[in-house]
Amino acid sequence: MKKEENVPYQFNSISDLHRVLGLPKPLHPLVSLVDNSQIVIDKDELPGSFLLNFYKISYKKVLRGKIKYGQNYYDFDEGGMIFTSPNQLLATTDDTESLGLTLLIHPDFIRNYPLGKNIKNFGFFSYAVHEALHLSEKEQSVIMGIFKNIGDELQSTIDDFSQDVIVSQIELLLNYSNRFYKRQFITRKAASSDALSKLETLLTDYFNNESALMKGLPTVQYLSEQLNVSPRYLSDMLRSLTGQNAQQHIHNKLIEKAKEMLSVSNLSVAEVAYQLGFEHPQSFNKLFKRKTNLSPLAFRQSFN
Repeated sequence: MKKEENVPYQFNSISDLHRVLGLPKPLHPLVSLVDNSQIVIDKDELPGSFLLNFYKISYKKVLRGKIKYGQNYYDFDEGGMIFTSPNQLLATTDDTESLGLTLLIHPDFIRNYPLGKNIKNFGFFSYAVHEALHLSEKEQSVIMGIFKNIGDELQSTIDDFSQDVIVSQIELLLNYSNRFYKRQFITRKAASSDALSKLETLLTDYFNNESALMKGLPTVQYLSEQLNVSPRYLSDMLRSLTGQNAQQHIHNKLIEKAKEMLSVSNLSVAEVAYQLGFEHPQSFNKLFKRKTNLSPLAFRQSFN
């Protein structure tokens, strides 16, 4: 398969991906565990960009070169995990040689289980590639053990319990990954604290230089782009540091600035609202009262 410029290739089935990668047919049409070392196709024959109609969980251990997501704040040398959800645009970009495993899960495989709905709660499926989960030796052993359980089950004769067992192992894998990401936020505390400091500066500048008046309220998407992280990663990182997500940080900074303007300026409440990026003063009044238990006018009057 030759690469086509600007035309992502759509993989609608796991069997289709196996075929393109030169792998044998999957043991199950809706779930597959791939040994990355068995992929022998030349990368030049792969599509430059592609979409998967299924979940992809990859563990990579670098043998040669640097994988793109490993160039910053690499905590351990035991490898990293990447999680992608259906219909995320992916690209064949790195030229590294790596070992590892890739678990492919079609949504239909988990659709009739609680995990079919709950999988959306695992935020790391929305993280960017460079926000991979880096594993310690002990964590890598846990993850590889779960992969082995899934592989053994796929190799066994399918019975009435096969799907239940595999789904439970997938859920266990995701729960451990959630735990290990929390650890990663802690071990990267210096980097996370630096990001928090930059976030505070971004918000302060945004409200001080009239960007809010010109562009409206700052969004989580805007802040994440300025910090070069994904919106979900930013919120999860902030929650691990402060107990509050990115939207709550925006609101806190907004209320802080509003209090300053109400106490030292002669602007009307409506003018303060517009200066802070609100289209409608009523929205500002509602948020201010929810955060302070006072209306903006009552807060101003408390200084008189």
